[in-house]
Amino acid sequence: MNKFILLIIVIGIGLIAFKVSRKHTFAADNTENTAASDSARYIDAFNRVKDLVKKDKKYNKNIAFLLDMKKLSGRNRFFVVDLQNNRILDQGLVAHGSGSETGKAGRLKFSNQDNSYATSLGIYSIGTSYNGRFGKAYKLYGLEASNSNAYGRNIVLHKYDSMPYDEQIAPICLSQGCPMVSVKFYERLQPIIDSSQKQIVLNIYY
Repeated sequence: MNKFILLIIVIGIGLIAFKVSRKHTFAADNTENTAASDSARYIDAFNRVKDLVKKDKKYNKNIAFLLDMKKLSGRNRFFVVDLQNNRILDQGLVAHGSGSETGKAGRLKFSNQDNSYATSLGIYSIGTSYNGRFGKAYKLYGLEASNSNAYGRNIVLHKYDSMPYDEQIAPICLSQGCPMVSVKFYERLQPIIDSSQKQIVLNIYY
């Protein structure tokens, strides 16, 4: 009888170990898949910008901004990139529009419509600055059908006092469709934009 009980216990422990092992393997695979997906999206966004600046001399060929809206809002997803050496020079948090919320974590929707308060995907050029509600901000011009109404919608790159600076697990605050960053991160972006002799390209992708 004791041998039978011992056998049952051994079998039970083996099954538990197998389940734990499978769970850990799946988690690792899932993490790897996510990383691969992030990398593939980044490469595609990078190449699209690279192609554009090669064709048009009015755009900055050295620096661009890439914004990955697939990443959770509490993670760094605004990237300052070196187009010549394919390097990320800086990164920070960026808000998406309240109209892009779907009620499902990590899943967003996008719109080019006025009063949608949603983020619009696509490539933008960064225009002149002005002083508005959030202080100094930069006008954005949509260069694609998906963001062609950006200027009319007053979609701008701006800072916001309540935007967090450090990465966090919880979602961050929402904008009205603008790429909105923290004051501290904005202070690093501003001299890059102001010192550029040509228009900097910004690509919001998903």
